[in-house]
Amino acid sequence: MSVLKQHIIKAKPVDNFKQLINQSVKLFGDKEAFIVKMKNGDAPEYRHITYIEFKKEIDSLGTALANLGLVDVPIALIGENRYEWCLGYLTATCGGNVVVPIDKELKADEIANLISRSEAKAIIFSGKISKVIEDFAKQSDVVEYLICMDDMEFDVEGKKCHTISHLIQEGQKLLAEGDTRYVDVEIDSDKMSVLLFTSGTTGIPKGVMLSQKNICFNIESVTQCLEYDYRDSVLSILPLHHTYECTCGFLVMMYNGCRMAFCEGIRYIAKNINEYKPSIIMLVPLILEGVHAKILKKAKEKKIKYVAFRSLLFISGVLYSLGIDVRKKLFKTVHESLGGNLRLVIAGAAAMSPKISNDIQRMGINVRQGYGLTECSPIVCVNRETDVNNASVGPAMPGVEIKINNPNEDGIGEILVKGKNVMLGYYRDPEATADVLRDGWFYTGDLGRIDKKGRLYICGRIKNVIVTKTGKNIYPEELEEKIKNISYVLESIVWGYDNKDDGDTEVHATVVPNYEAIKEAGFDDSNPEVVKNLIWNEIKKVNKTVPVYKAIKEIHIREEEFEKTTTRKIKRYVEKFEKFIKSDKGNVG
Repeated sequence: MSVLKQHIIKAKPVDNFKQLINQSVKLFGDKEAFIVKMKNGDAPEYRHITYIEFKKEIDSLGTALANLGLVDVPIALIGENRYEWCLGYLTATCGGNVVVPIDKELKADEIANLISRSEAKAIIFSGKISKVIEDFAKQSDVVEYLICMDDMEFDVEGKKCHTISHLIQEGQKLLAEGDTRYVDVEIDSDKMSVLLFTSGTTGIPKGVMLSQKNICFNIESVTQCLEYDYRDSVLSILPLHHTYECTCGFLVMMYNGCRMAFCEGIRYIAKNINEYKPSIIMLVPLILEGVHAKILKKAKEKKIKYVAFRSLLFISGVLYSLGIDVRKKLFKTVHESLGGNLRLVIAGAAAMSPKISNDIQRMGINVRQGYGLTECSPIVCVNRETDVNNASVGPAMPGVEIKINNPNEDGIGEILVKGKNVMLGYYRDPEATADVLRDGWFYTGDLGRIDKKGRLYICGRIKNVIVTKTGKNIYPEELEEKIKNISYVLESIVWGYDNKDDGDTEVHATVVPNYEAIKEAGFDDSNPEVVKNLIWNEIKKVNKTVPVYKAIKEIHIREEEFEKTTTRKIKRYVEKFEKFIKSDKGNVG
């Protein structure tokens, strides 16, 4: 099939992953699906895998798994972003199994707990965490098969140990002999196919049950809203076990005939972007903010250069609003530093500063901020090309309904979601399921408001709201967003402190200083009093921008960064607030 025809023939909606991969082979068969680095060094070697080759390896590995009796069972999947992870995911699900993606960064006991809760019969894992998996498997009566993504020798007493490459070879032989047990499997698109344990920022992970129809509905919705086609390539940076990257950075790409490459780690983002020259990347705001900060830092090296840089941003924005797009020409050096092809950044999983989004867009890289939850497969809202408002997360996806429950005088209330993308429920937790799925609506626990154009604005989490004795609601995320603009602060958490003297709740903030920025500004970063006073003076400026009842009364300095999820969200466990205060060496306020 010619490239021209590939462009004309658009992918049609599908109900399951088997339909998805079969359709992609038909539309984009000999096109490159993956580029995989096989050897590092001065002369790196790459493997180029087409859609046809990918499908053949899915069928071969799947046939071998079926021969082992791994059909309609839970299969845990754990490892870094790599081709074998994607292969394992689609092989398991296209064979009627339930795939259980697990965060490789979890502690050994947490990994063991999640695998046990899922009752996985097999584990497909990376050689980098082989010891953790082997130690767990020795104690497990449920796990029967260990399948390593790498070609390495390992043996666990009482377990059947294999490597993916060996199973592919075995599957090829079985297929050649006429074994069709795997390829003939009929997929029930409505049953649980993916079990995702939420990383969570507020407590124990819940098991989210998603069907293939849930996810495929979301794939089609995302495709309608964002500018994808077969010429695009993506660099997978965020962890694939997270449904945001898995759906948008992997499955949507396979659906649209794009090419996928894998980042070797956060520290290699710049190197890999220049190496693979992607046109699309999925990021969380924290990473995009880091990219923005580096660009500004370079521009600030000379005052005249920085003034010119800001002027160009202004001119670029004005011209673009008039339909004249010269952004890439004006910021050629920025594009060259990002591989030269980057045109779209999809940002999600946390709030992002509109100022940063606007700056990046004026440089010629479109930013589409969205909102989603694991329970919604995950995307609920996203900004569209025709109506971008970087203060919002955009309107609801096609086929998805949103509404605000019990809005207050400002229109703020709990965000409710309805659509085919909403989960089946929480795994073996009917009470938790009944608590969030009511009358066809999913109660997100997030607070927001909707404007006249149907665009959603996220205000925070219900559990984080600070309520004063006069009944005023304070949204910590609003204040944290303002504190984020203080260059001397790396990160912060705003929380409520119950003042026993007057019986009211005060607003406090725990901040992690940005010592590098403090030092660059010419201040003594080794003097705790200097650091505290410097930050407090900036906090007082923030206080002038908010009503008195929202003003931050005290700050607490924390030396170490907050514990985060793998999508870089701070884990806000309430019971840790005491620890936040204890890490402080004195208050200012």
